[in-house]
Amino acid sequence: MPKSSAPPETDSASDGDPKSHFTKAMEEAKAGAQALGKEAADKAGEYREKLNQSGDEFAEQARTKSDEAKDKAYDLANEGKDKASKAMSDLGKLVEEQGDAVDDAVGDKYGEYVRTAGKSIQDTAAKLDEKSFEDMGDDAKEFVRKSPALAVGMAAAAGFLLARLFKRN
Repeated sequence: MPKSSAPPETDSASDGDPKSHFTKAMEEAKAGAQALGKEAADKAGEYREKLNQSGDEFAEQARTKSDEAKDKAYDLANEGKDKASKAMSDLGKLVEEQGDAVDDAVGDKYGEYVRTAGKSIQDTAAKLDEKSFEDMGDDAKEFVRKSPALAVGMAAAAGFLLARLFKRN
């Protein structure tokens, strides 16, 4: 029998056919890429979750610090208000005590003005001491509503005085 020049038919996967090896390698590469993609997505999800938790923790810490700062500022403002009202009261007493000296130097009428001014300063200090910051804020808003021009003028004068005070230093 004559020999045939055609190769005998065999299973292509078992005989080392390059095309089948390439196809098999591509399928394995696709499966590996899919597995890596899933793993990367899982890791990204874990990191996203950790980041969200960290963000929530930072936000909570910021809220806590903000509340602490507000409380501290409120306490310091109350302390400053108390000191200011005490200083005003002391000034009022000092002015009132000078009434007798003004009586002797200028006359009884002017001495009475000085005593009235001293008493007025003391009364204002007492009102300041009794009021809360919320009440003072409401009073300031009402004052600005009733007399906006006067409020702007007073703010400008205060700004001018502060500028002069800091300019000297």
